[in-house]
Amino acid sequence: MLCKTAMWCCLGLTTNLPHKNYTSHLIAKKLKGKNMEKYLSLSPLALAFIGDAVHTQFVREFVLLNEDNLKLSNYHTLAKSFCNAKHQKEVLEKILPTLYDAEKEVVRRARNAKSKHKAKNFDEEEYKKATAFEALIGYLYLSKQSERLNEILNISVDREN
Repeated sequence: MLCKTAMWCCLGLTTNLPHKNYTSHLIAKKLKGKNMEKYLSLSPLALAFIGDAVHTQFVREFVLLNEDNLKLSNYHTLAKSFCNAKHQKEVLEKILPTLYDAEKEVVRRARNAKSKHKAKNFDEEEYKKATAFEALIGYLYLSKQSERLNEILNISVDREN
């Protein structure tokens, strides 16, 4: 989530206030518009909902474009290796030091969100971190930060990960 000053600026309530998170401030100025309030008010689980779809779509396209002549079941198996809680948790831990303050806030809120779903094959920590990763993807997608989104999505399909 953006810092309060950046949110106020984005919503047109103030300008030129000094604050320590200038990255959030710049992002907020870029996002000015009707839908900004909606993005700021979405629950972390709603962000994870859309982030899951965006990540899965990216992974499926990556698998289709980078693997030739596989059976459909092999495409699915390969895509599943990138779209599971364990892998998403590992990606999040890898990128965590490089996240901006606003991105870290989205991750924190999603990791702490109460969900009615329980992880089937993974422990609770992995599931919460995977949800946080998906929320980050959803946040970047909805806020139209496509360059940053692509950077993180490409890290998520890096085979050395």
